[in-house]
Amino acid sequence: MLVQEGYDALSVDAVAERAGVHRTTVYRRWRDVGGLLADVLDAAGSDAWRPPDTGTLEGDLVAVNAELEAGLTDQPVTAALIAASFRSPKAAAALQRFWDDRYTRCAVVVERAVARDEVPEGTCARRVLVAATAPVYQQILLMRDRSDPLLAEQAARGVALAAAHGVFVGGQQE
Repeated sequence: MLVQEGYDALSVDAVAERAGVHRTTVYRRWRDVGGLLADVLDAAGSDAWRPPDTGTLEGDLVAVNAELEAGLTDQPVTAALIAASFRSPKAAAALQRFWDDRYTRCAVVVERAVARDEVPEGTCARRVLVAATAPVYQQILLMRDRSDPLLAEQAARGVALAAAHGVFVGGQQE
């Protein structure tokens, strides 16, 4: 419903009607749409996903970006949830928890690269990951353009090269 009709059409009553249950059933659990969306986002973070291990930082970042690109384009609910988080403080807080969890899980990509001497000790995993994935979010979510099939791979490769040269040493470590 969020994807088809947008955030403004989403209400607890509409969700109850679509689900074929009485509205009090939905209200009892979620007092508002923000709470419902927060639960959806929290559930998304309870999966067993781990970043791929290709044997190189570049390969890992390329694989992460490929998964990200697929998630944003093949599953329109992902983009709709991100957009909705700008309209609901509860959803925004849940999305922040989701991002924190994903960056924590992905830190191993940089840890492995440090162990393989691909990047210097002290390389900030979060900054590497934000730099690698930001162009994908920019292109797909903000510009609504999927016409550059090389962007995700080139962004990942460029960040891996920059990380190898110490560009991301320092900063918030996680």
